[in-house]
Amino acid sequence: MPSRKQQSWNCRPLRSQIFSGAVWHMADFTLYAYQEEVVERALQKENIIIWLPTGGGKTRAAVYVAKRHLETTPNAKVVVLVNKVHLVDQHYEKEFKPKLGNRYSLAPVSGACDERDFFGVVMQSKDVVICTAQILYNSLTDQEEAKHVDLSDITLLIIDECHHTHKETVYNKIMRVYVEKKLKGDGPLPQILGLTASPGTGGAKILHKAVEHVLQICANLDSAIVSTKNYVPELREKVPRPVKTFDIVEKRLEDPFGDHLKWMMTQIHEFMNLSPDVSLRELGTQEYEADVVILEQRGVREDNRVMAQCAIHLRQYNDALLINDTLLMMDAYRSLADFYHSRFNPFDGTDIFLLGLFEENEVELRKLASNPHFENPKMDKLESILLEQFSSSGTSKGILFSKTRKSTHCLNDWIRKNPAMTAAGIKAAILIGAGNGNTHMTQNEQADTIRNFRINRLNLLISTSVAEEGLDIPECNFVVRYGLLTNEIAQQQASGRARARDSRYSVVAQEGGREVNRELINEYLEKLTGEAIDSVQRMSDNEFRKKITDLQMQAVLATKLQEKSRSAKNSRFPASSVQLLCRNCFEPVASGSDIKVLETIYANVNPDFK
Repeated sequence: MPSRKQQSWNCRPLRSQIFSGAVWHMADFTLYAYQEEVVERALQKENIIIWLPTGGGKTRAAVYVAKRHLETTPNAKVVVLVNKVHLVDQHYEKEFKPKLGNRYSLAPVSGACDERDFFGVVMQSKDVVICTAQILYNSLTDQEEAKHVDLSDITLLIIDECHHTHKETVYNKIMRVYVEKKLKGDGPLPQILGLTASPGTGGAKILHKAVEHVLQICANLDSAIVSTKNYVPELREKVPRPVKTFDIVEKRLEDPFGDHLKWMMTQIHEFMNLSPDVSLRELGTQEYEADVVILEQRGVREDNRVMAQCAIHLRQYNDALLINDTLLMMDAYRSLADFYHSRFNPFDGTDIFLLGLFEENEVELRKLASNPHFENPKMDKLESILLEQFSSSGTSKGILFSKTRKSTHCLNDWIRKNPAMTAAGIKAAILIGAGNGNTHMTQNEQADTIRNFRINRLNLLISTSVAEEGLDIPECNFVVRYGLLTNEIAQQQASGRARARDSRYSVVAQEGGREVNRELINEYLEKLTGEAIDSVQRMSDNEFRKKITDLQMQAVLATKLQEKSRSAKNSRFPASSVQLLCRNCFEPVASGSDIKVLETIYANVNPDFK
């Protein structure tokens, strides 16, 4: 790994320095002093991870490094990796093309375009390629000439949101290829530039474990981690932190709708006649959901259709309880009703019981859900926050983060039907992950929504976690986290979306609920992350390099053992001996030999299946 210097230098202006005997000026491309500081070692060809907060200009710094690299490196080839398809075009159009497009040839490549089928040819003809990590990984393992790429073809590899380089992620698979080559002395290898707003603590809650996690990320990326030391005040000035408030809601005094759902769930428990070794946790929690998922799997394994089907239905009831805790009672009722109204005709006595239980109680459930006296108090609190925000400022723009796609749709409907919200000038739209199906958005729909937000046709985005990381969203003056329990990385990224002066970051939570506790834990973990990074940065060059090399050797050995175990497991059963059963009736519908990989999709190619 390139030499790792201590971070004690005084950062000089980089816009007029001498490198490789050439004087270069970038009057058209300036960085803040804190950005100049964090790119200095990258400009000296070292492998580094840039750690800057959301909104700190990591990508701009990366473009700067790429430009200098192209100017000073013979036969330079820059590859920019992203972990989501929509970020390919965003980085190409917003960041790299405007600064590099006049002098260099660039290409955006993702699974959504034809260039993926001849990626090797694209790599040969372009100076800069921006692609999803999966595209590059496929090309490293594909020996077909038009598709194949070797790491030695690349001179600078930029990895966006590089904290995802761990375990079995595609980022880590690419870097494993790199590390194996490095340990064998099989070069040349590209320079690495990682970008992250937070590497997190990896679940650690004490300092030495958090240090181990940061070191592991550094080892995986074969890089040192750098942050600003000399220009912290400037960074705080350019990237202000929002004011956090906990908007606490008193617990419902009565919840007859939720109580009735729980009574129906106990009726299903009794019908299942569960064995004593089955333990289910509190109804209406994520833990209960995990329990019934395991219960369904056990039912399939034991050929117990009663257990498997009841578990599927119990999960729907639990979903309704979770919605009741976050949204309107009628949203929870509709969620359950939609499930039952879309079901097929009963298959056996289990289905007759489950459908009958719902139908017998449907009228009562609807009646309870329609009673405003027992409505969710969190919704009243959310309404008051939004009305206060938009009434006090005619130029407010914000993001409302919610957990699921379903909840974003429900919240959007609620806002649109609320006369007070309309009168306050709230123009809302949902922003959720790209994909197929009616619960997803297309990339074009995402881009249109963000564009409308940018030009003020919209002033409120109701979003899942898709807006926390990576997406180019204009500055907001408030962020609301509603019904969310996430880790410290997601919290930091969501908070970083509120970048305008005097911004507000609101956590809507129930009194005594888990949301406040989780936020406080995340605040501690955020501080712990900073302490862990500081500890790593203060290590001597020799100590750091020894730890990194030891971790890399351990990772290579562990990978080989995993591959050996996986190969042995895969050879235990020939594909033709594996049967796939219908989830509903447990009848065999296909064999393992009918399943083929078509591009990235597993498909049943047996014509009899239809």
